[in-house]
Amino acid sequence: MKRILSGVQPSGRPHLGNYLGAMRQHVEMQKDFEAFLFIADLHALTTVKDAEKMRSQTYDLAVNYLALGLDPEKTIFFKQSAVSEHAELCWIFDCLVKMPYLERAHAWKDAVEKGKKEISVGLFNYPVLQAADILLYQPDLVPVGQDQKQHIEMARDIAQTFNNTFGETFKIPEPLIKDDVAVVPGIDGQKMSKSYGNTIEIFAEESVLKKQVMSIITDSKELEESKDPDTCNVIKLYKLLATKEEIQDICDKYKKGGCGYGESKKLLLNKILEHFSESRKKYQEIYPKKDYVYGILEEGAKKAKIIAGKTLEKAKKQIGYL
Repeated sequence: MKRILSGVQPSGRPHLGNYLGAMRQHVEMQKDFEAFLFIADLHALTTVKDAEKMRSQTYDLAVNYLALGLDPEKTIFFKQSAVSEHAELCWIFDCLVKMPYLERAHAWKDAVEKGKKEISVGLFNYPVLQAADILLYQPDLVPVGQDQKQHIEMARDIAQTFNNTFGETFKIPEPLIKDDVAVVPGIDGQKMSKSYGNTIEIFAEESVLKKQVMSIITDSKELEESKDPDTCNVIKLYKLLATKEEIQDICDKYKKGGCGYGESKKLLLNKILEHFSESRKKYQEIYPKKDYVYGILEEGAKKAKIIAGKTLEKAKKQIGYL
């Protein structure tokens, strides 16, 4: 069975875009792969500077995954910071990677282009830690979006540099890029993102969820007017969850006229509640069980540490530390 690895930052409450873009695939992949999934709290420190926020967002992300069906018997699920080998291997790679190479990273170039001042060393060094995250577990595949392909290419380059310098040590992983992952529009029509404040949170209280859905921006066409379903943000979201028959039905109503945006938003809200009904119940059941959730993460870290430790020990022997 091939090994697969993913990491997710605890950067705020997961939303519909996170679910459709990555979380759903992470849960599905545990059926067919030896799966590793870590909460990337070391990476999160580049932006989260509040201890309570770090704790609460990390915990909430863990509960989200468990509610969505992640099985700790099938997926090794853990906190990145609980496995010190990540940081130790990162330092070893730091001593191989040249600064001009890191200046090519998209995140760094984006920060420079936006004129950000006092950019942290952590942000600059992000790809090196990410390479350590991946290569510690010798995965065959790393699922990423098209926009994250460079991260895997850099991990591959770093692995090859180490192997060429010290001898064969790290497996060269392949990116797993799903072409059918849709761009999920937010309530303002832009790509759904926490940084844009345009999200629909799948585990929000129903009143909050309703407010988010009802806030989706539409044009000003009247109830009786014909509408174009292909340009409507409400329908774009509805299509991601509804059946073909349900999609056809609402599209026909739009084109015919007499169907207002209020009606389609209610349909979308009901579809979200229906789709996540079981997961929302599980979320409410699991959230208060802190010992249970932290126990899963701790047990996952123990399992991860065994594998990471073997890889790091081999790397240390190669460079002469052991």
